[in-house]
Order: sequence, then structure tokens, then C-alpha cells
Amino acid sequence: MSDLMIVERKLNKKKVIIAICIVLIIIASIIYLVHKQKENKQAKAMDQQIASENTIENEQIQNIEEANLEPEVKKPTPNYTQEAKDNIKNIYKLEGHTAYLTFDDGPSNSVTPLILDLLKEKNIKASFFLLGSRVELYPDIVKREYEEGHYLANHGYSHVYSSIYSSVESIQDEYTRTENAIQQAIGNEEYKCHLFRFPGGSVGGPYASIKSQAIPILEEQEISYVDWNALTNDSAGSKTKEKIIQNLVSTVGEKKNVVILMHDAGDKILTYETLPEIIDFLIEKGYTFDNFYNIMK
Repeated sequence: MSDLMIVERKLNKKKVIIAICIVLIIIASIIYLVHKQKENKQAKAMDQQIASENTIENEQIQNIEEANLEPEVKKPTPNYTQEAKDNIKNIYKLEGHTAYLTFDDGPSNSVTPLILDLLKEKNIKASFFLLGSRVELYPDIVKREYEEGHYLANHGYSHVYSSIYSSVESIQDEYTRTENAIQQAIGNEEYKCHLFRFPGGSVGGPYASIKSQAIPILEEQEISYVDWNALTNDSAGSKTKEKIIQNLVSTVGEKKNVVILMHDAGDKILTYETLPEIIDFLIEKGYTFDNFYNIMK
């Protein structure tokens, strides 16, 4: 065999080997790509499963959190009707055996939050007759009162008798200033309490004439007023818990419905400290608790 033929055979053999290597490389590449595609599909499927599980987990967490949240208190809106007007006038004679806890001269940052904590613990809704000047100082406390379902009523702006009772117009002005302050504090410009408590009460005293003149004018503006028929004298001489309870017992007596006058000004810590006993006494007397939302409906 010639040298040329030997060389050609060697070249052909190399070509065969190279071709086989190329085929093997192609086959290996195909196998790798198929395997990689399979891995990608598995990874994608796993990602989808994880995402689905996370969604379920997030929903479970949200459900748990929602279950642990306290139910939102529905905040009713006072509605001035003839029925509401009549109910206020006849509150002591209405059906039921009801105690209305009312607090004047607040809010204060030292006493009011403590009273709110206790009322929340006891699941009792009260009525707060607010001073506009105090509302402007502590709007967050007023907002809390509102959001926890307590009735926000109007006690004038200054509580300075010589100012508020200088004229009927002054009474109206103090009422309006306080109403505006309440609306701003709770973030509800539509809120109107329709309920006023004259500082010092609606009758008697050196300003009795101005008060009597103001009553029909306020009613024309859909504003009723309410006093009280039981009290603790926490702002007028009751310096001990025993004295507060004594005054309460003697003024509640055997009344059908009682509107109880108390105060939550900053110096009335004794009112808060006695409030659990006040509540217990009223429960023992068979009273249920309410505020003025059910009256002004």
C-alpha cells in the first residue's frame, strides 16, 4: 500500500472520530437542555406552590389578626326629631330602669383616659358634656370618646358664668364654638349633638332669666338641654369616696331613670377612683346603663 493511501486512511479515521465526538457533544447538549428545562419547570412549579402557600399563610395571619381585633364600635349620629325632643324632656319618666352616667367639664388628660379605660372594661357607654376650650386642648381624647361609642354633648366653651351668661347671643356663640371644636376633633363636620347642658344647670341662680330666655331660642335651632336628677357632689364638697357614695345613694333614691352628674376635670381623680363602686351600686339597684344616642335617635 502506498504512503498516500495510508495517509488518506488516517485522515478518514480522524474524520470519523471527530464526527462521532460532534454527535456525542450534540447528544450531551440535548440531554443537558432537556434536563435544564425540566429543572426550570420544577423550580417554577415550586415557586408557584410557595407563592400559593404564602398567600394562604398571609390570609390565615390576616384572619387571626382580624379575629384578635376588637370589633369596631358603630358610631351613631344624633338625630333631632320631635320624638327626640320629647324623650329629652321626659327622660326621667321613659320606659325602663336606666342610669345615664354623665361627665361635665372635660376632657382632661389626667382623669378622662382613666374613666374611659374603666368604662371600656365594664362595657358601659356614657355621655360627656364637653367644654370647647378643653376640646381644643385634648382633641385626641375627644376622638377616643367618640370612637368608643360615648355621646359627645355640649357644655359651652368657657364655663365662665359672667361670660357665657352675659347675653343669649353669648350662650349661642359658646355653643357654636364648642360644636365646631368637637367636629374638628373627631374629624366629622356633620356631627351635631343637639344637646346642651347649662353650666350650673338650667334653673336658678343669678342668671336664671338669661337661661329661660335662651331655652326657646336654642330649641328653634334644634338644641335641647338636659340637667340631672342625681349627683355625687364631686365638684361641690365631696372630698372622700364615702361622701360621694352617700350623696349618690341619697339622690338616686327609688327613681325610675337617673341622669347622674359627675365631672372629669383634671382635679377629679376621686371621681374615677369611686366610679367602680358607683357602677356596682347602680347594678345592685337594677339599673341598666345607656347614653343619649338611644334618646336622640
